[in-house]
Amino acid sequence: MNIWTKRLDYESLATTDTPDRPENLPDLEIRAIAKSFNGVTALDEVSFTVERGEFLAIMGPSGCGKTTLLRILAGLETADSGTLLSRGKRIDQIPVHRRNMRLVWQNYALFPHLNVRNNIEFGLKLQKLERKVIDAKVAAIAEMVRLTEFLDHRVTVLSGGQRQRVAIARALVTEPDILLLDEPLSALDANLRVHMQSELKRLQQTLGIAFVYITHNQSEAFSTADRVVVMNRGRIEQIGAPREIYLWPRTRFAAEFVGSNNLLEGRIASVVGNVVSVDCGAGQFFVALPDERLAHGYRPAPKATVTLVIQASKVRGHATSVANENHVTAVVTDTEFTGSQIVQHLRLQDGAALRMIAPDPFSGSTPGPGSTIDIYWSPEDCVLVGPRILPSSENIPGAKSYVRM
Repeated sequence: MNIWTKRLDYESLATTDTPDRPENLPDLEIRAIAKSFNGVTALDEVSFTVERGEFLAIMGPSGCGKTTLLRILAGLETADSGTLLSRGKRIDQIPVHRRNMRLVWQNYALFPHLNVRNNIEFGLKLQKLERKVIDAKVAAIAEMVRLTEFLDHRVTVLSGGQRQRVAIARALVTEPDILLLDEPLSALDANLRVHMQSELKRLQQTLGIAFVYITHNQSEAFSTADRVVVMNRGRIEQIGAPREIYLWPRTRFAAEFVGSNNLLEGRIASVVGNVVSVDCGAGQFFVALPDERLAHGYRPAPKATVTLVIQASKVRGHATSVANENHVTAVVTDTEFTGSQIVQHLRLQDGAALRMIAPDPFSGSTPGPGSTIDIYWSPEDCVLVGPRILPSSENIPGAKSYVRM
């Protein structure tokens, strides 16, 4: 059942700042947002867009600025500079209650003395809607989040996942254009968190509204989002589809933060066609540059200092027939059983540390600590990051540059 009955007044949203057709304008546009607290920069002129009906995840470590950004979007903090637009209309200068956004808090923020029905309908009562309209909307959203049988239960007797669904239903029942979620699953246990990830994605696809989802958990971001924004120290490191960010990190921080990557420092020795030779402490290794990067001018300069990124899952204990296959000898320093796999911790001859994921954790043939092994990886499974390869002002597809306003 679709509870979205309102229709957007596009003419009222059109402004001289945005000549595009209003129905094609992004749900949200963040332009050079900056914020400092007592001289400490929390956001450093952050810019990106949230397209119509997009599920966008903002990911980064604690203190990277993601929650500050969310609070500015919600109107709970005021930016020092920059502009916010929703569908072409500037919203950073209007009060919270006039922004058609809702925020789902990390700690749910439910009213413990009210039952599920009363919690969900709270915002509708503030709108002074007729009782029959409120009942219809509550019934519809309760069915959507699978809470119909719990409407008359006190929220204090619900499970963590059920309370989270009440918080989401309360936010969605008022029909926002954008739903903001601040680490909504962090308090749930691992199994329930995976289930709720699927529930959130199902809801977002059913309703077709934009979700802006804050998390430090990459599995949550990758499993739910259409695009992911990686932040660090108040800046955007990378924006892209989950697969792109996982396979092709564009900065050293993104490579360290996302996935299980090995990082080796080196210098460019030569560039022949799309194959780059990199001199590292443990030897010379080869990297195959993707055609799309060459097309955009991503060609490393000779002798440039770079970081070679190799996924732990791409390191193998046997050779293949791949051209320019990388090979090095390593010593196993430790093994780590994680349930579904064994992670081998390795040390190269120059002291650099690498990880390799054993393909079969139950085979019983994994070399133990102290063993010397040969390891291999393909040039196509490497990524180079470095300031002279990917200029920071140009390495963020989907981001835009704006002057401070």
